[in-house]
Amino acid sequence: MKNGNKIIFTEEQIKSIAEDLDIGMKVYIHSENNEIKTIIDLDQHYDADTEAWEEDINEIEENFDKYFQFDRMDLRESFQIMEDFLETVRDNDLKDKLESSLSGLKPFRNFKNLIDDNVIYCLES
Repeated sequence: MKNGNKIIFTEEQIKSIAEDLDIGMKVYIHSENNEIKTIIDLDQHYDADTEAWEEDINEIEENFDKYFQFDRMDLRESFQIMEDFLETVRDNDLKDKLESSLSGLKPFRNFKNLIDDNVIYCLES
């Protein structure tokens, strides 16, 4: 949905875009009608069968100037966001666990799991 020159996304749309980017897809939004299109990223999946995305690929290529492409954050940016988030956490126990997760193996997965587990805990309390 547009609000002036801004596009407002629902939480579901944001989650879907992030998940698609995470699994190696390319995500585009049409500048006029806000239609979101997700196609396979051939840079990451060069030998993939593109038949399922052929119509969207052609549409985007033919009207490339009308589409905005979402870019996946690089690891450094993602890590910085997690570190910045730590500064907002008031629960010292949770903050310590999150800090530890960033210095261990699989920091992104462990950080996310801690957040997910604690959001559920907070909602149940």
